[in-house]
Amino acid sequence: MNYRNFAVLGALVVALPAAAQEVTFKIAHFLPSAAPTQQKVLQPWCEEMKKESNGRIACQFYPAMQLGGTPAQLVDQVKNGVADVVWTGPGYSAGRFPAIEAFELPFMVADATSSSKALWKFYQQNAQQEFAAYKVLAFHTDGGQAIHTSNKQVAGLTGFSGMKLRTSTRVGAKTLAALGGAPVAMPPAQVTEAIAKGVVDGSLGAWELVYPTKLSEVTKFHAQPAAGVAHPTATVLTVLMNKQKYDGLPADLKAIVDKTTGEAMVGKFGAMFDEVAADTRKRIAAQGNKITTFSAIEVTAMKRATASVEEEWAKQVGEKGLDGKKLIASARDLTGTNK
Repeated sequence: MNYRNFAVLGALVVALPAAAQEVTFKIAHFLPSAAPTQQKVLQPWCEEMKKESNGRIACQFYPAMQLGGTPAQLVDQVKNGVADVVWTGPGYSAGRFPAIEAFELPFMVADATSSSKALWKFYQQNAQQEFAAYKVLAFHTDGGQAIHTSNKQVAGLTGFSGMKLRTSTRVGAKTLAALGGAPVAMPPAQVTEAIAKGVVDGSLGAWELVYPTKLSEVTKFHAQPAAGVAHPTATVLTVLMNKQKYDGLPADLKAIVDKTTGEAMVGKFGAMFDEVAADTRKRIAAQGNKITTFSAIEVTAMKRATASVEEEWAKQVGEKGLDGKKLIASARDLTGTNK
């Protein structure tokens, strides 16, 4: 074989893998692998991409912070390429993503399905700039946080007095403090042990967390508003991809990522969180635990008590150059929670 033919053959050998490029996404999050988020949304998403790409897209999961660090560091892990995709709460990195926090203000979120769709619109209208360093795949809410306690039932506003409860975000902490409780920040993985040891009395958290984190084993009482009524607190959650990873994909694989994320993924997260919440409430009641529903009068009292949280938040984000009142109005208009 002459050198010219050899060079042509070499070029073909190099070109062939590029034409059928394969990619594996390293996906990290903070919950155990059995959590509904991985089992019911992220894994099916990976299976869908694998099918659409004829096996060229694969996923490797790193649940429960297996890549090291804390949940607050997931946004940096994906930004720096330690992970290709993460599922996390922007609010875990306190103050870093101020605009999106509007959806964590008191009594903003009543359920996961409608609020997640509203949050996606809110992101597109108001918060794209603060996530410009990422390829944003989805936003959703946890549907609102119930109050899960070990020995004392929280019945209305006075029930929060002196209660040490785990909170997930700085806005949630301010809300709990306004209700008379004592907020304690810690990752979800530490909550069950903290309750068992009496470090905290319980936790604010989505129903989706109850069984994966074994809250079901250390709590006896649960409280929340009636169906369709917004919760005192909620957590914004997001799926982020490393921007360079996305930009480096062939056009056909980018198209698959785009097709299977955005509104499609937002809808799946919302539906899953609501479905799991309903199922978990049934299971927890069958287990003998008591679920208290706040009355309309109690919710009104809580709204009055937490009004200052919204006012203070608007001032704080204003110092960062954001129009807090406009963001609140936008969020409340999209969620239908105008006061």
